[in-house]
Amino acid sequence: MLAYTNLDRTRAWTDLARSRPYDITRLTADRVESMKTPLAAGLTLSWAAAPVDEPVLEVLADLATEQQLIDKYKALAGGAVMNTGEDRLVLHHLLRGELEDPVIWEGRNQRAFYREQQERFTRFSEAVLAGREKGATGRPFTTVVQIGIGGSDLGPRALYLALAEWARAQGITPRMEARFISNVDPDDAAAVLADIDFESTLFILVSKSGTTQETLTNEQFVTELAERRAPGLDIRRHTVAVTSETSPLASGGGYRESFFIDDYIGGRYSATSAVGGVILSLAFGPAVFQRILDGAHEADRAALNTDVRTNASLLDALIGLYQRNVLGMAATAVLPYSQALSRFPAHLQQLDMESNGKRVNREGEPLAYETGPIVFGEPGTNGQHSFYQLLHQGTTIVPLQFIGFLESQQGQDTEFEGSTSQVKLNANLAAQIVAFAMGRSHTNPNKYFPGGRPSTLLVGRQLTPEALGALLAHYENKVMFQGLAWNLNSFDQEGVQLGKVLTTELLTGAAGEELKAYARLLGIG
Repeated sequence: MLAYTNLDRTRAWTDLARSRPYDITRLTADRVESMKTPLAAGLTLSWAAAPVDEPVLEVLADLATEQQLIDKYKALAGGAVMNTGEDRLVLHHLLRGELEDPVIWEGRNQRAFYREQQERFTRFSEAVLAGREKGATGRPFTTVVQIGIGGSDLGPRALYLALAEWARAQGITPRMEARFISNVDPDDAAAVLADIDFESTLFILVSKSGTTQETLTNEQFVTELAERRAPGLDIRRHTVAVTSETSPLASGGGYRESFFIDDYIGGRYSATSAVGGVILSLAFGPAVFQRILDGAHEADRAALNTDVRTNASLLDALIGLYQRNVLGMAATAVLPYSQALSRFPAHLQQLDMESNGKRVNREGEPLAYETGPIVFGEPGTNGQHSFYQLLHQGTTIVPLQFIGFLESQQGQDTEFEGSTSQVKLNANLAAQIVAFAMGRSHTNPNKYFPGGRPSTLLVGRQLTPEALGALLAHYENKVMFQGLAWNLNSFDQEGVQLGKVLTTELLTGAAGEELKAYARLLGIG
């Protein structure tokens, strides 16, 4: 029987509050060599620079057991109603493969349904790439543009950018150029569409509800621009929808194709569904998308390990919880030393902050402890010349999540002053971890580095599709475990709704005077 308990009501909480963190200014080479946990797809979590030693780890392991984190993960994967706010299942793991017994819901095998949708968009993608599916004027599609916002944009965009140059270096063909429109700001759509040839462009309209205001507005923008630049072109024959079976886009859109997701796949967890699968299959081919799924499934399975020392996602989650709740650290920075992951921190912002940015527990009761951290990030080494000053010498300690790879994706490099670009990149990464942890003394206070800035490192040989899928699943599972430990519902997002409601009130003339006053400042009304 599963029990859902607030963190501060657990037995382990008292022991955690009394624990003493490991002093990372005493970091040793032996600790770096030993404090490593395999993840999946060749990735390893290094946690030597985290403020956790064996006594703390034992208490964190006790907390994981007391909060039944693995059992709850199994229940989630097996079809339990874990989204209590919306009374829904949470099935994004099923997109990659079954972890428990088959999930049968309302007479439907959910894994079979997800496989059917993948097979459908795989066949469609193969037909487009082979030239069997063409535009309305008979020209082949060479560009694909996804229209969506939030989880319909951030995850798919991050994954596309992560593999775009890898695919080029691998000589993967045929390959369509992918672009994304998300912001309702008309400048976004105008810039993306500035040089688009509508006759050879396929659009993917993504909205699970079929009513997302920004997405439908951008669809209208595309339609009107197509009428001016390609008169007579039936833009609906150049558009596929990714939506739910009951949405208006599925029943009355007149689109070329509709691929379905359901209410059990949250937007921020949807990159491995048709939301990301259609555009990634068109950009890189269905086989590459399947490799992403394979890496994610491997990480999902690894997250079932009951020993926290061999479960990288659980360990990472517990370290983050310790830093947030025991050490009082309110933020965390995601710092990939890979330009290909330039938009990955933005995806993780939504994944983490939308999931665990909650002030009440699963039963709607206010919590007396902190929950999800503030998440931000930027690729290294760019960030070193931006916000690292505060991270090193500021008054706020921010835990750091580094990501690095031994090899570049493209294999192109240059040597300067005795070392290559890739060596310099990883030398910077290693130096930053040690500098943040150990600091450096100096008689000049401006040159004194206090150290004690904790970090973890996810490291692999190369950012391949499998490694990317494992990274994606790792963070999804980390966020899940933290939410379960905090006794949250990590799978709704009511905090997104109020602004939408007030926007609708303003646009329909039902707004209050305060809102109208701000609207007048912005030239509305």
